[in-house]
Amino acid sequence: MEEMNLRNYAYIGDAVWELFIREKTVRLTNNSTKLHKITTANVKASFQAELLHNIENILTDEEKDIVRRARNLPIPVGRRQIQAEYRLATAFETLIGLWFIHDKNRLEYACSLTEEYLNF
Repeated sequence: MEEMNLRNYAYIGDAVWELFIREKTVRLTNNSTKLHKITTANVKASFQAELLHNIENILTDEEKDIVRRARNLPIPVGRRQIQAEYRLATAFETLIGLWFIHDKNRLEYACSLTEEYLNF
């Protein structure tokens, strides 16, 4: 399945996830400050790390391997606690990007599973 660098999947996954969240938030309010607050709460690294944990049980062995490899990519964050969250968030974004490129049905399914955890 993999044909791109994992960082590139994470890069596209970051954009896809933020767009998914923004699509949801624009239906909630017209207030730009509230939109920003809601969006940032759902795209921050700690929340993405939590979401990855919540969907782990649906991952295939291949997806778990991709998560492991993406989680181990070198990252530019110094503090250990933040680094751990950032690594998991990168793994989450990598999956989102991978699914966006290769399996939109799987992406939709995974996103639907995360909806109950969103901070709205």
